[in-house]
Amino acid sequence: MDHKPVDIKVKSRNSDWTAPTPNNTPSVFAPINSSMRPPSLSKLDEEADSSGDQQLFQNLQGKLGSFAEESAQNIKNLPVDVKRRIYGLKHLQSKHAELELKFHEEILELEKKYLELYRPLYQKRQEFVTGGAEPTEEEVESGKQADEELTEDLEDGEDESEQGPTKGVPSFWLTVLKNHVHLAELISAKDEGVLKHLVDVRLGYLENNPGFKLEFDFEENEYFTNKVLVKSYFYQESASSGDLVFDHAEGTEIQWKEGKDLSTTVESKKQKHKGTNQTRVVKRTVQADTFFNFFTPIVVPDVTNISEAEERELSERLEADYELGEEFKEKIIPHAIDWFTGKALQYEDFGMDYAEEEFYDDTTDDEEGLDSDEGSDEETQSNEKPQECKQQ
Repeated sequence: MDHKPVDIKVKSRNSDWTAPTPNNTPSVFAPINSSMRPPSLSKLDEEADSSGDQQLFQNLQGKLGSFAEESAQNIKNLPVDVKRRIYGLKHLQSKHAELELKFHEEILELEKKYLELYRPLYQKRQEFVTGGAEPTEEEVESGKQADEELTEDLEDGEDESEQGPTKGVPSFWLTVLKNHVHLAELISAKDEGVLKHLVDVRLGYLENNPGFKLEFDFEENEYFTNKVLVKSYFYQESASSGDLVFDHAEGTEIQWKEGKDLSTTVESKKQKHKGTNQTRVVKRTVQADTFFNFFTPIVVPDVTNISEAEERELSERLEADYELGEEFKEKIIPHAIDWFTGKALQYEDFGMDYAEEEFYDDTTDDEEGLDSDEGSDEETQSNEKPQECKQQ
């Protein structure tokens, strides 16, 4: 499929959105949990729409506009010799951007180098998961020492070996994905039947372009004929910022078997004829909510023909898609066992810290004394409830 690369950062008229880069990606992806960071102007716009408080956003826009105009006017009125120095400073900044771009390119090369060092570990992980190999006694003992808390939990559990031998680690990757809060939101009940056949998720780097790819290996299944589904993320070089900036993504076209396509659903709607009052059933095929939409690239239209609201929504979708790829690359693939056991959830606040900073206890001394004991036990238990670990 032909694809025309789109420089979102250049073509978008929404200057408040910055294309994601390998180094500015937040730890969890937007817009699902955009509370992890202060909102951008587009985020403020959404909040103003939802709350009905348009005046706040309009005032902020006005202030920013006046600041920009004042700054531009001040620059124009500077003495000639000062303007020359500003040009000199801008020259230094451009040279800095060139060096910074080389810095990011070398980081990418370093990532490639270490991926090759990680690869034997990932290969052995895949063998343990699928039952192709068993860990040695030395590896088992080392694993116990590496996580004493996990060891205690496993030793205290019931032994189900009476049910017969178990091959590998059943539903390993399905459990990994479902234990990631935001990925779990993308996985439907039907998706689970497919993802039980997922045997490995690998990271790779593109050969002729800067970027990376995610490879999802599936065993033979009743849903599609593909053995591997790939999602590739392409970077572009930004000389102005010195960053490798996200350009576009490409995905494998899934070859669904007959009657097994989870990406579409058929809707039925009754229509009544105005003259005869006869009814008929009209069926149409629409896109379904499924995890496998992840492999369908987002179509980028000509931004000159869409509204600012549509452009903002498109930017957020592109950003969320890229950041999901980075989530696989930086966290899920390297630490899959911690996502399987649920231990990784201990290090994920999913935006709670930022949200809590927005609120404070405004209860007066007199109010604190009223009904202080009522419901306290329930609240404590609710607050201390641990994050569920969804092992399959």
